[in-house]
Amino acid sequence: MEKTIIGAVVALLFSLSIYQPSLLEVIKLRTFDALVQTQEPTGNLVVLNLTEDDIHQEGGWPFPRQRLAEIHVDLLNAGAVSVSWVAVFSEPDRFGGDAAFAEALSYNPSVIAMFETDGFKDTPKTEGTVILGDDVGGIQAQGVTQNIKALRDVALQGIVSAPVDVDNLLRRMPLLMRSPDGWLASFGTQLLKAATSTSTYVIKTNANGIQEVRVKQLNPIPTDSDGRVWVNWINTDSTSLTEMDVAGKMVIIGTTAKGILPQVATPIGLVYPHQIQASLLETILHASNKPMPMIPQGALLYEILIFAVGVLLVFIFINYLGVYLGLALSVASITAMGAFGVYLIQRGILIDVTWAMISQFVVAAATFYLNYKEQYKLRQLIKKQFEHYLDPRQVKRLQDNPGLLKLGGEKRYCTFLFTDVRGFTALSERVSPEEVAYIMNRALTAQQSAVAECHGMVDKYIGDAMMAIFGAPLDLDNHEDWAIKCAKQIQINMEELNKEFTAKGLPPIQIGIGINSGDAIIGNMGSDQRFDYTAIGDAVNIAARLESGTKAAEVDVLIGISTKQRSGSSLKELPPIEAKGKTEKLNVFTLT
Repeated sequence: MEKTIIGAVVALLFSLSIYQPSLLEVIKLRTFDALVQTQEPTGNLVVLNLTEDDIHQEGGWPFPRQRLAEIHVDLLNAGAVSVSWVAVFSEPDRFGGDAAFAEALSYNPSVIAMFETDGFKDTPKTEGTVILGDDVGGIQAQGVTQNIKALRDVALQGIVSAPVDVDNLLRRMPLLMRSPDGWLASFGTQLLKAATSTSTYVIKTNANGIQEVRVKQLNPIPTDSDGRVWVNWINTDSTSLTEMDVAGKMVIIGTTAKGILPQVATPIGLVYPHQIQASLLETILHASNKPMPMIPQGALLYEILIFAVGVLLVFIFINYLGVYLGLALSVASITAMGAFGVYLIQRGILIDVTWAMISQFVVAAATFYLNYKEQYKLRQLIKKQFEHYLDPRQVKRLQDNPGLLKLGGEKRYCTFLFTDVRGFTALSERVSPEEVAYIMNRALTAQQSAVAECHGMVDKYIGDAMMAIFGAPLDLDNHEDWAIKCAKQIQINMEELNKEFTAKGLPPIQIGIGINSGDAIIGNMGSDQRFDYTAIGDAVNIAARLESGTKAAEVDVLIGISTKQRSGSSLKELPPIEAKGKTEKLNVFTLT
């Protein structure tokens, strides 16, 4: 029955991994977003943002094309390698500046934009396209808005549009798109052609679609079957009309003014079209020294194989190697799977292991529960019974070893610390009961914080007193020194707390502290119906007597000789003191 349930869970997870519903696709894409490493700008290009201030100064948008020509020439004179415009000029200039702008575009290879529309009015001419393989793959453009003939005769045209993913975010930009009459290059591809002064690009295909796009002088650019490239969102250097810091760089011009061109939703937020094209080009230029991120062909098959291997491993681990070793190996397997996924993604191979990791976790949890549900119920019962009056670490110890619930305990060498508020009776007479409660809660909290910081355990509170143990229930090296450190920290905490009390008109309090080390019986003490985890023994009693002796010794801290002998702390020896129940005086020490 249990294996049937596990089999059904695996079958469901496997089905989801094959059919890739939208939720899983979003998980995959968001994983890639988080792990694809951003890169620094190459320094080969710069974006020029036409701002609202620029447009206001120029008298509105669009600028007269005579003015665009002047800007274009000024950029070339400032040393720009090329100047391209993420803008479409589909209508003649009302001021008659088309000839001047066309002349400026002709001085150097330039690119102007085409935007996708709902239908083709006229199909742009396919130019400079060479196909190696079958003419397959690609994304069908629904239509484009071209530039006027005078401009497209002297400049390259490129599509800046792209389809979004299932979560409506743009991650992948096509280097080309299909038209009814052939191929249309994207703005990014035309930029590469302009940068290399070539007139052609090569599309390499196989049976699955497009494999790569090649531009002269550049390494082949791997793409998915639709000819898309995964964009690294690089913060390209920017400049302005006044700065024109463009020497030796390709310039991409676009507007950031509101209401002209819409921003596009991406994994990093809303981005303007010309900034997207800049990131695309930066991604391609980086490919010479680092692989571009890409979802490889056959990625789903690889993901299914990773899923199957991962799930099988955790099932074998927990069913056949025992709960603790099985769980440890399952966690190691899930961790290794995640590290493998990160390794692939950082090398540009976008294969998702997120669903395989989630499936491993689900199968591991289900297998563990179904095989050990009785033990699980027992652990929960122990937690419910003891979490309110035992230290959390001790609760876990009882959960891991329920046999410890028998009455009795074990002999252990530990260090014990007692605290008590001096003059508590007098304090109670001076302030209201509510104020007494407030003072004690704050004081005990300050002491508990010091104990926790020094790896001890508060055993119990006895009115205005506290007992703490160092070295149980968990082993603690140098527990003598940790107890002494705790005493110092209690003094510091109380000094700060007394400042707070004084500011509120409350009386300050003084704490006496006794510390002693030795053997004691530590475990569950009490009756069959009710018992507490505590320590009993002479060493515990001496610690309590030392705390009581602090007032007579006129010090805040008294430390027994057994603690001193095993401690590396610097302590000051005091005259021996008498202690109740002891025939001989106790050798004592205090903090220096």
